[in-house]
Amino acid sequence: MSRSPLLEIPELATLHAPSSVVRIPPEVDVPLTPRVRAIIDSAEFRRLAQISQLGLVSLVYPAANHTRFEHSLGVYRNALLYLHRLAHDERFSAIVRPEEGELFLLAALLHDLGHWPFCHPIEDLSLPQVPQHEMFANSFLLEGETADTLRNEWSVNPRDVVALLSEKPRTPTTRVLSSLLSGPIDIDKIDYLFRDSLHAGVPYGRNFDQGRLIGSLCLNEAGDGLAITEKGKTAAEMLVFARYVMFSEVYWHHSVRSATAMLQRSFYLLQPLLDLDTLFRLNEPAWIAEMLRIAEGHPARELLDGLFGHNRRLYKRVAQYGFHERRETYQQLARRPYTWLVALAERFATLVGPVLGRLVAPHEVLFDAPPPECEIQFHVDVYFPKERLYRPLSAVSPVCRALAEEQFDDHVKRVRLFAHPRIADDLRNLANLPDLIDEAIRRME
Repeated sequence: MSRSPLLEIPELATLHAPSSVVRIPPEVDVPLTPRVRAIIDSAEFRRLAQISQLGLVSLVYPAANHTRFEHSLGVYRNALLYLHRLAHDERFSAIVRPEEGELFLLAALLHDLGHWPFCHPIEDLSLPQVPQHEMFANSFLLEGETADTLRNEWSVNPRDVVALLSEKPRTPTTRVLSSLLSGPIDIDKIDYLFRDSLHAGVPYGRNFDQGRLIGSLCLNEAGDGLAITEKGKTAAEMLVFARYVMFSEVYWHHSVRSATAMLQRSFYLLQPLLDLDTLFRLNEPAWIAEMLRIAEGHPARELLDGLFGHNRRLYKRVAQYGFHERRETYQQLARRPYTWLVALAERFATLVGPVLGRLVAPHEVLFDAPPPECEIQFHVDVYFPKERLYRPLSAVSPVCRALAEEQFDDHVKRVRLFAHPRIADDLRNLANLPDLIDEAIRRME
């Protein structure tokens, strides 16, 4: 095979002999060319340095305060490694030209530009007024300093970056590149699992062999998506397990979900008072300050003070239901619209108040449940070169069949009832609590 033109992309050419680097944990150098530095030094990209990657997780795992800026650099470095590996794949080089390779690198670097503070919990509310962060990024990508850098330093039309990040792929080339950006073994996932695990201080997301996985990358049989060779099978299995445990022990840890439920309810209550376009452009400290200001004298202020005040005061877990714990109740609440869960909390507060002998405000009880949109399932093919055939990873791996073929969300996410600390113990001690929850659900019908 002749040398791929992709290897002449300046960023790839300096991958192993960079003249300029930026260091990110854990002792990793990200190579920078002048035109990459022009992007990461822009005001739009620097904003990500003041937006935490995991948001409220740091209330439970104190060191998990790394930023979207750090993560974006990690994803960009993965993009370099993926592109360098796949440049040696004849089928990949035949359909991805250098200009498209550069577009992929830019999409990797800029994929989180539209994130606002605590973005994912707010998106999970599915409120019609709230845009998806991929679409919100358009306002940063299509005009301003970043857009000018794309045109002047990269000779790239900003709309082409937007299309790769947020539009449905229509050609084999864009389908392949989209699978690198968002898929079972994409550049985003292998960075956030590792980086979140590192900063949270847990081992779960680091127990897969990144080098082995990247070294096994190839195209699928159709030539329009990512696959792995059999050498990467074990690394892929460990990635599936890492994702499973990170959701179970970190992202859906019950105290993390308590904080998330408090933030979601406060945002929901305040939403009519918020200028979302202005709010979503703020960095995290300014965002919190603005939310606290608007919430002054409002029930949402108590929720926000518990998250961002001088004393942490998270709501307490009162009840929990899962796929194997009172499945009927779990299935009645899981994947309900958020507005339905709020209405359920209001009905439950009305029912439980007389039982406790006190007024229970609707915002003092929170039902937290898996959102309507499920996590992406793990479907990837494995190529066996000696036999010259592809098989689904789930067909050759009992681990992946168990963790990926069944509904992922049902096994790592729970339905939980959280309550204000001043009433949590009283609720927990109610012998008829399950009956009261069932009655509140019946009144929703």
